[in-house]
Amino acid sequence: MTPPADPSLTDSPHALVCGASAGIGRATALALASIGSRVSVLARSGDALNSLVPELRARGAPEANAIVADLDDREALGPTVDDLLGRHGAVHILVNNTGGPAPGPLLEATEEQFLEAFGRHVLASHLLVRRVLPGMRESNYGRIINIVSTSVREPIAGLGVSNTIRGAMASWAKTLSRELPPGVTINNVLPGFTDTDRLRTLAEDIAATGDRSVGEIREDWLASVPEGRLGKPDELAAVVAFLASPAASYIRGVSLPVDGGRLNAI
Repeated sequence: MTPPADPSLTDSPHALVCGASAGIGRATALALASIGSRVSVLARSGDALNSLVPELRARGAPEANAIVADLDDREALGPTVDDLLGRHGAVHILVNNTGGPAPGPLLEATEEQFLEAFGRHVLASHLLVRRVLPGMRESNYGRIINIVSTSVREPIAGLGVSNTIRGAMASWAKTLSRELPPGVTINNVLPGFTDTDRLRTLAEDIAATGDRSVGEIREDWLASVPEGRLGKPDELAAVVAFLASPAASYIRGVSLPVDGGRLNAI
């Protein structure tokens, strides 16, 4: 069997990073730029993306593009990605990343909340994979990396819909890992408690529905992490950059926690 091609030997691989306007997505785009990838960043906020593009070029990206799109609007998302592929060529690295569903007990979740979350996470990711896979197949090189959650291994209290949808994402990715061609891998990164705006908002939302303060919630989180601190977006991004590289060519279908040792699961 022919080994996977290394696009860095002939041309810079093209990465598409979703949810790149802030947090882990933004840090991931910068990390991929630092290793010489051409980077296209996708999010709803055009202003945030336009300010990121010059930083990507300064970090080493030979080319950087901003794509304003909403993962909830799949009817428009497909043509938007097709346009990207037509103008900038095949995508070799796809990072599926988006904000998680709102917190709340599972029994209080509505059908609409489940459908919205399933669409934004699973269906949008599936659409993107189907669009970019032909170029990966032709290049004999592809990396699909999903930013999911440690709730894939251990459900998190108060995140009923999120726990359900994250599990679906992991099962979807594992199934795809058996169907994708050689040279095209898919893996999940499971962030633990990471210091992002999303985590701060989550603490505020949980505090608003219970009897604990934001400070108490954060203390409980930290007490569960053997490393004794929150993760940094750059640390998650470094793991994504590795999984996107030729060095990770034999890693396929795994869910990798990056959580400071919080999970109890082996």
